[in-house]
Amino acid sequence: MTDLRTRFQTLDRVTPPDLWYEIEQRAASMPPARQRTTWVLVAVMLLLALAIAGAALIGSGIVKLPIAVEATGTPTPSASAEASAIATATPLPSEPVAAVWTATGAMAEARSQGTITLLTDGTILAAGGQAEPGVPTASAELYDPNTGAWTSTGSMTAARFNHTATLLPDGRVLVAGGIGTQTSEFFANILASAEVYDPSSGTWTATRDMAQLRTGHMAIPLRDGTVLVAGGSSSSDGDGGPIDSSELYDPSTRRWAATGTMAEAIPRGVATLLGDGRVLVMGGGDDGSGAQLYDPNTGQWTVTGSTVEPRFAGFAATVLADGRVLLAGAMNGTGASASAELYDPDTGEWAVTGDMLEGRLGHSLTLLSDGRVLVAGGSSSVIDRAELATAELFNPGSGTWSPAASMPDARSGHAAALLADGTVLVVGGNPDAPTSAELYGTPD
Repeated sequence: MTDLRTRFQTLDRVTPPDLWYEIEQRAASMPPARQRTTWVLVAVMLLLALAIAGAALIGSGIVKLPIAVEATGTPTPSASAEASAIATATPLPSEPVAAVWTATGAMAEARSQGTITLLTDGTILAAGGQAEPGVPTASAELYDPNTGAWTSTGSMTAARFNHTATLLPDGRVLVAGGIGTQTSEFFANILASAEVYDPSSGTWTATRDMAQLRTGHMAIPLRDGTVLVAGGSSSSDGDGGPIDSSELYDPSTRRWAATGTMAEAIPRGVATLLGDGRVLVMGGGDDGSGAQLYDPNTGQWTVTGSTVEPRFAGFAATVLADGRVLLAGAMNGTGASASAELYDPDTGEWAVTGDMLEGRLGHSLTLLSDGRVLVAGGSSSVIDRAELATAELFNPGSGTWSPAASMPDARSGHAAALLADGTVLVVGGNPDAPTSAELYGTPD
C-alpha cells in the first residue's frame, strides 16, 4: 500500500491529502482479494488522471516536448508544426506604441483666438479669429480627417475673434459675441451679434442679438438643447466692463432670454458642464479664486468652493471621466503657473493635485479616450511671448503628469479638439497666428 502511494506521489500537488486517507481506510476494511482488485482500479484511475493532466499541460504550452532536429539543424516537418503551434499559443508581448505629433493640412487662413467645432459628420469647422493681430476675419473652413485637407466654406456675416462657437442639437453651430473691427489702438468694437452655421448648405444666417455686448464670455450647451451664455466683458481689454448677466439661446425659437444673475461678474472665465447638468464656472472674484454653479432647473447661480490658487487669466479646465474637473495653469504675475487642482462636484471642494512639468498660460486641455488629459502648448511668459511646443499627459489615477511628444510648432491661444478616431487636432494660435495644424495620436 505504501509503495503504491509512493509511486503516485507526483499527484500530491493536485490530489487533496485527505483523499489518500479515505482510500486507505476503505481498502483496509475489504477482504484481501478485493483489496488487490481495488488497488488495481485505483492505480488505473490515477494513471489515467496523470495522463490527462500531462496532456493538458503540454497542450497549454506550460510543458513543452523536445523538438526533434535532424543533423542539418533543420526541424523535421512534425517538429516545425509543433514549434509553430507553441509560438502561436504564447505570443511575445509587444511594447505600446508612443503617441506622436504629425503635421496635417494647413488652413487657408491664419487664425488666432478663433474657434473650432467638431460637427456631427466628423469634420471640423474653423471660424473667425485674427488673421493678424487686431484684424478679425469672417472666413470659415472645414477639415476632413479622412483626407487631412481643409476646404473653404461660407463666411460669417461678421468678422470676429474671441467669440464662442457651440454645436446645437440639430447639428448646426451657434457663434456669438466677440471682438469685431479694431477702432483704435486701445478700443475695439465689441459684438452682441450672433449667427448660425448650417453644414448642409455651408452658409451662415444671422439670428437675434444677445441682450449684452460680450467678449471673453462662456457658452455651454445644456441638456434641454438651449445654450447658456454667461459673463465676459464689454470692453476689449476685459477690465472696463465685467459682466454678471447670463442668457439662454433657444434654437427652436431663435430667441435669447435672460436667466439668473451670476454670483459675481467674471470677465475671463472658463465653464464646464457637470455630469448632473449643472454648469461650473471658474475664475473671477477679487482674488481670482471664485467659482460658481448654474442650475438649469432653477435658473440660479450659487457660490461653490474657491479654487486653491487664484487664477485670473490663461487657465484651462476639462471634465474627467469620473466627473471631477481638472483646472490647470494660469497667468502668474508676468509668468505662468504650473499648478493644477481638482473639483469634486459631490463635495463642492477643490483639492491640489500634481503640478505640470512647466508653467503654462494660453494652453489647451483635451480629455483623451483612455481617460488621460493632454495639455499642449501655451506660453511661459506674458511679456516675452515665450510660446511652447511641449506637451504632457495627466493621469487622473495617480494625479501625476508625464512628458508627451512635442508639437512641431510652438503655439498659444490655439484651439484643440478630440476627433472621432481618438486623435487630437490642434490648429492656429500665436505667434503670428500660424496656419499650420497637427494631429496627436499613435502612428499608423
